[in-house]
Amino acid sequence: MKRNLRIVCLVAFIFLGLLMLSGCALVGNVVHSLTGSLIGVGYNIEEYDNYGTLTLTASGEKINITANKVYELGVDSAGNITKNYTLSSVLTITIDGYQWESCGNTLIFAQKGLKPDVNFSEVSNISSNSFGIGDFTSVAEIVNRYKNDFGKPMVVVIRSQLGQPICAFSGKEVYWEVCNDLPKMTKLMIDGYALYIHRANFDIFDKKLL
Repeated sequence: MKRNLRIVCLVAFIFLGLLMLSGCALVGNVVHSLTGSLIGVGYNIEEYDNYGTLTLTASGEKINITANKVYELGVDSAGNITKNYTLSSVLTITIDGYQWESCGNTLIFAQKGLKPDVNFSEVSNISSNSFGIGDFTSVAEIVNRYKNDFGKPMVVVIRSQLGQPICAFSGKEVYWEVCNDLPKMTKLMIDGYALYIHRANFDIFDKKLL
């Protein structure tokens, strides 16, 4: 019995080694795709288009995100055809075991318990069309209109890819980091709550600066 088990394990090990040596596409996909789990106790998810319009909401306790890759053909300096991979814009999001494919839109994953102080999508007459350095002035003017809503010294303003304000949070301790295991994602921590942002602009201001 033990001998048969050893033989099965040996065959499986050899088979796996051959797959890796042969450059099996399945194995390559597992190795090269970026995959990460959002750490926190449940998340509320909001999807926005480029103009900051809310298009979809979801929530879940266990969130996993995987980037999908595509192959590109190229030519090296010697004239040889090369085959490289790059990450596509398609995200595979798994929410409590259910799958969701998303491409191109802004996504905000807010840990349950973290709520925005101001939701600009629910406020009328909010418009921001400036770009570049002018963004700072336009955002400051908008936030100043609601400054009394922020009871804490740091203000985080999230904007769409075209610069339209979406929402703002405040906190005493705010910091951010780029997620190495999640594609085009930035993680913010606001007073111990996690906030993940995909394809969005954001600013962190000292409240006194505004």
